[in-house]
Amino acid sequence: MRLLLRMAWRNVWRNKRRSIITIAAVTFAVMLAVVMRGMQLGTYEKNIEQVVRLSSGYLQVQRPGYQENPTLRRSFVYDSTLQRILKSETRINGFSPRIYADALLSKRDNSFGAMLVGIDPENENLVSDFSKRVRRGRFIKPGLRYEVVVGEKLLQNLGVDLGDSVVVLTQGFDGFLRDAFCTIVGVVKTGSSELDRAAVFLPIKAAQDLLGMDGRVSVVAISLYRLSDLEKVKRHLQERLKPLNLKVLTWGEVMPSFKQSIEFDNVGGLLFLAILVVVVAFGILNTMLMAVTERFREFGVVLALGMPQMRLVVLVLYEILMILVIGLAAGNLLGGSVNWYILKHPIYMGKQLEELYSQFGFLPYMWSTLRWQIFLNNSLTILLVALVASAYPLWKVYRLEPLKGIRYT
Repeated sequence: MRLLLRMAWRNVWRNKRRSIITIAAVTFAVMLAVVMRGMQLGTYEKNIEQVVRLSSGYLQVQRPGYQENPTLRRSFVYDSTLQRILKSETRINGFSPRIYADALLSKRDNSFGAMLVGIDPENENLVSDFSKRVRRGRFIKPGLRYEVVVGEKLLQNLGVDLGDSVVVLTQGFDGFLRDAFCTIVGVVKTGSSELDRAAVFLPIKAAQDLLGMDGRVSVVAISLYRLSDLEKVKRHLQERLKPLNLKVLTWGEVMPSFKQSIEFDNVGGLLFLAILVVVVAFGILNTMLMAVTERFREFGVVLALGMPQMRLVVLVLYEILMILVIGLAAGNLLGGSVNWYILKHPIYMGKQLEELYSQFGFLPYMWSTLRWQIFLNNSLTILLVALVASAYPLWKVYRLEPLKGIRYT
């Protein structure tokens, strides 16, 4: 085996130009695949983090059926047992109870529909970035305060300003209409058209008092340290919360349309990678077939001298593997370097795309990632496809007869 490896290594560099061109092709393909996949997944991760911190959280605890029919009747008691279970999960960064309700905001003759969001200001910062999106005034404070922070567009539609009082009319937990005078203390601009047009944030204590929901909440939003822990945490929590008749949903289940848009874009990226791999496969097939064919006379001589047919095939296979390994190593090194640079210096996509992306809560940047799965998956895929493409040249060597090889011109 050692002799075959030494012979294979020497054979690789007998024709340096051809070997370098083949290695360069593999290197470029691996680098392009790693960079493209890294940018795709890295950008997904950042945008998922951005969107979930402006809406659902990574996970949500709900009553069964709330997602399909989000009414106050499907609320639940936020008690110490639930809090103890959530605190015991070390992969959870933070959690915060929320109340969602439809409401009508009025000021003189102006009335607009709104989404009432009762939150715990002290815990909400661990789950969302609502407080960081305040453009004017301040964020709400904990306690039984009838103070609200409203979306920028809603403020404009109502024709009010900071310090003004508005009437909040809503249907309580008992089904009766309830109202309260609330003072506007802040204005948020989240980048999400839905929130900026309808969101009304108030302390959860005030929301429970207004809606008659003593100790009850609609959902509990959960933040994680790492997105990769999502499914593990969900399964673990689901087992422990099942006796409480509570359900755990991921961000993708809470926001299915957002998840579908990412999956659709992901399919396009995988299709491009598939085309790239096929092109590389044909390039390797062509190069290796030429390399094998021009050496038929040499192969014929060594076969005539008594070299076993299978040993010759293994020798050529070693040559192919050496070229592939060098190309894969160089491609992963270059691709990883590019991904690291983009991770540290995100690519800005321009002012026009910034305005477009802001409507959906996305960031106008492209990031990358250094997740090891990207390097492993791309390397194995290209290696496998290259070996499949090399099967025909190897088969030609296996079928070669000594006399025909010597006479080959």
